[in-house]
Amino acid sequence: MDNTKNDAYYLSKLLKDLNFLISHTGHLVWENFGEDEVLLDSVMFRLIQISENAARLSEDLKTAYADIPWLAMRGLRNRIVHDYGEVDYRIVFETVKVDIPLLYESLKEIEV
Repeated sequence: MDNTKNDAYYLSKLLKDLNFLISHTGHLVWENFGEDEVLLDSVMFRLIQISENAARLSEDLKTAYADIPWLAMRGLRNRIVHDYGEVDYRIVFETVKVDIPLLYESLKEIEV
């Protein structure tokens, strides 16, 4: 079993987490976003994981795909981790509904 942790590995983890978010939040509207506490926690966890795995990608890959918002991904993670309880869920909702599908499509195009 190949357990190499390289760009291909971290990219596959990113795509898996992004796909999870898209699959489990596609039906949600703002009015019921916070009703399912387990889903909300899961969304927050996946956003953190996305940031952590993106940070592990090589600088060469991130430079080659400079149009991807690598810094914003890290910033959202920091807000969630360090300001939990003070997180603006509207920003999280907009991120999941608008930015995550776009990010997924961009990352699918990366060849490593």
